Amino acid sequence: LLIMMQLGFRSALFESTLRFHERFRYDIALFSPDSVFIVRPAPFSIRRLYQARGLEDVAEISPVYIFPATWKNPWNSERRSVNALGIDPEDDILDTPGFAAGRPLLAGQDVVLFDSASRPEFGPVGERFAAEGPIVTEINDREVKVVGLFEVGPSFGIDATVITSDDNWLRLFPERARDDIQLGLIKLREGADPVEVRDRLREYLPKDVLVMTKADFIARETAYWNSATPIGYIFAFGAIMGFVVGAIIVYQILFADVSEHLNEYATLRAMGYRNRFVSGIVLQEAAILAVLGYVPGVAVASWLSGIAASATRLPLHITADRALVVFVLTLVMCGISGLLALRKVRKLDPAEVF
Repeated sequence: LLIMMQLGFRSALFESTLRFHERFRYDIALFSPDSVFIVRPAPFSIRRLYQARGLEDVAEISPVYIFPATWKNPWNSERRSVNALGIDPEDDILDTPGFAAGRPLLAGQDVVLFDSASRPEFGPVGERFAAEGPIVTEINDREVKVVGLFEVGPSFGIDATVITSDDNWLRLFPERARDDIQLGLIKLREGADPVEVRDRLREYLPKDVLVMTKADFIARETAYWNSATPIGYIFAFGAIMGFVVGAIIVYQILFADVSEHLNEYATLRAMGYRNRFVSGIVLQEAAILAVLGYVPGVAVASWLSGIAASATRLPLHITADRALVVFVLTLVMCGISGLLALRKVRKLDPAEVF
């Protein structure tokens, strides 16, 4: 149960933080080398995107403006940080439910699309919009209207997201320049090799931008959360601690059982059974403990994951691959405990027992 939950949290960390990286429609991304991760990116000149457009293999370019804004809950007036994206309404750059239908509406002034899967602290926007239509609120103390919904979901760095046009985004952030963007998305012509075009752009463009394929962009974000922040380390360490705690508990169970049945083990030894046979009994017991502990552990982990997912809106679920990995770890954990408990049996002298 401990291992499954910790690995589930760690998987939710990576899956949630990569939602935009995976759902944006692009082959190559331009990003500032000064950016830590996608939620708080550093700006770079939009000219780099236009320079990339000069390559014959580049079909389309899309500038994206990204920065946190202050959302006012229209029902209780609480203010919270929301991730604000500014795009050209003509660019179909996001593959997620609701975006295609809401994108044409962004041509209006002071309108936004709201992520219906955002955390509940931002208000019942999705439910009220479905029942009453557009919702008026404030972002960065500017009145805006929610005219549509899309669905992405929160992450460890994002609680909610709004999407608006580039013109509206600049109205929300009047101190920012139109020529400074936070992300550049590039679509290539059919048949073009993204890796080859990436290498050519790296030689062609100045070093003030990172040129990455989708796989590179995902790997960079994953590496940040896995190594540059304590969150990934904590979840991995928690899984290791679950393994250690489980091994200690199983060892105590097996050691106590072996101690209570020394006479039986001594009888087997006296009858001529070798250590291998006697050890096999203990290891079989360890395997039985692994299986009988694993089944209810997975059931409880699935139930707890559902509760946590409902409360946090994070992608907490048990996959077949993770379940198999945890089962193997459980067998290994119990096997190690069984081998440690066997030391008493291996040193057993029937003459001393009787």
